[in-house]
Amino acid sequence: MTTFRFFLIVLLTILMGYTGIVIANHGLGLLNIFFGDIIVMNWAGQFNLDFMFMLTLSALWVAWRHQFSYTGILLAVLALLGGSLFLATYLLILSWQTNGDIKQVLLGTARV
Repeated sequence: MTTFRFFLIVLLTILMGYTGIVIANHGLGLLNIFFGDIIVMNWAGQFNLDFMFMLTLSALWVAWRHQFSYTGILLAVLALLGGSLFLATYLLILSWQTNGDIKQVLLGTARV
């Protein structure tokens, strides 16, 4: 679990730095570019569509893990919009809350 936590911290650090640089250089116009590439139907659009589906699966898992409660739905929206920044932070927090019990991390405490 220590290696996994270290990986998540490295991932978060790199992604936050990269995101900060992109925002500084290009602003916050992500959605127009993201959906624009999908509409054009090029390889960038294919990647974005695939990524959007992965975000949807991540959000669905988070909602399911919380048994589709109000909190679960709220966290699912954050998962959908926050991507890896959300998911890595969420998994890191869960790893501490569950004392590294991977069954609880994946299934939630109510299902273990």
